[in-house]
Amino acid sequence: MKKLLSVVVPCYNEEQVLNSSIPRIEKAIADLQTSVDEADRSSLTRFGGEELQIDYELIFVNDGSSDRTMEILRSHQKENSHIRIVNFARNFGHQIAATAGIDASNGDAVVLMDCDMQDPPETIAKMFLLWLSGYDVVYATRTKRLGETAFKKITAKMFYRVLAALSDTAIPVDTGDFRLMDRRVVDALSAMPERDRFIRGMVSWVGFKQISLPYERAERAAGESKYPLAKMVAFALNGILSFSIKPLKLASLLGLFSSMLAAAGLLYALYSKFVLNSAISGWTSLMIATLFIGGVQLFCIGVLGEYVGRIYKQSQDRPLYIVEGYYGYNDDARPKKTRSPIEKIE
Repeated sequence: MKKLLSVVVPCYNEEQVLNSSIPRIEKAIADLQTSVDEADRSSLTRFGGEELQIDYELIFVNDGSSDRTMEILRSHQKENSHIRIVNFARNFGHQIAATAGIDASNGDAVVLMDCDMQDPPETIAKMFLLWLSGYDVVYATRTKRLGETAFKKITAKMFYRVLAALSDTAIPVDTGDFRLMDRRVVDALSAMPERDRFIRGMVSWVGFKQISLPYERAERAAGESKYPLAKMVAFALNGILSFSIKPLKLASLLGLFSSMLAAAGLLYALYSKFVLNSAISGWTSLMIATLFIGGVQLFCIGVLGEYVGRIYKQSQDRPLYIVEGYYGYNDDARPKKTRSPIEKIE
C-alpha cells in the first residue's frame, strides 16, 4: 500500500538556514521508511497492519521573502522532484503561509513545521508511527526550549496558560504549530474561511483523536527569529480573541464594577453630607475617579473594537492570500486547493 506524506514548511527570509535544513528534512523522510518497516506491525492499526510504501512531497511556502530564499528553494526544487514551492506575491504572515501550504498539500498525512530546525525533523518518524497506530493529530509538546531567553520562556509559559484559561476550546499548553494531521483534519482546516487564523487552536477545535508527543525544542540553526516582541504580543492577542469571548465579558464586568464603585461613592457622599455634616472636597479624588472611569471606558471600547475589526475584515471577502506561482507541480501533482485567484503552475 502506498501513502503520501506532505511536509509543509513556511519560509520568510531564511537564506541562512535553508541549505542546511532542506537536506536534513530530506534525510529524516528517507529514514522514515526504515522506521515503518522495523515497527511492530500489530500496533499499526490504521491500515490493518499492511506493508506501506511511503512517498512524500516537501511544500515550501515563500512568504514574500526579500532575500535569496526563493532562489535557494528553486535550486533545490530542480534537484529534487518531490519539492514544491508556493510563492506568495507579498508577505502575508506565518499563519497564512502555513494555511497556503496545508491547502496545497495532497498527502494522506500532513506535517507542519518551521524551517529554522528548532522543530527537529527527526521527530516526524515518531509522529508518523503514532498516526499509523490510529491517531488523527499528533502535536509536539515542548518539554524544553533551548537557546531562548528567560523572558521568552516565562512569557510563553504564561501565554499558554492564560489562553487555556480563557479559551472556549481546550488548546494544549506548551504546543506550537509543529504537528502531524490526518487528511480528514486537513480538509476540515481548508474549509474554514476565517482570516485571523490561529492554527493550533483551529486544529484543537476540529477534534478527532489527538495525542501529545513530548520533545525538546532545539536552538535556531542559523539566522534570527522572525517573531520580535511586538509580533509575539499580536500573535498572543490573536489567539485569545480567535477562541474566546471572555474579553467581552471582562469589559462588561469592569463596567458593572465601576458602576457599583460609583454608587458606593455616591452613598458615602450622601452619608457624609447629611449624617456627618461634612462635605467631601478636593480635586484629587475627583481626578482619580474621572481617570478611572475614562480608562474603563477606553478599555471596553478597545476590546469591542478588536472584535468589530475582525468582523469588518471578514466581511471584505478578499482572498486569504495571493500566490505568484506554484513551482514543482505538473499534471500528475497539482495543488489540492488554492484560495488565490492566480494559478501560475510550473
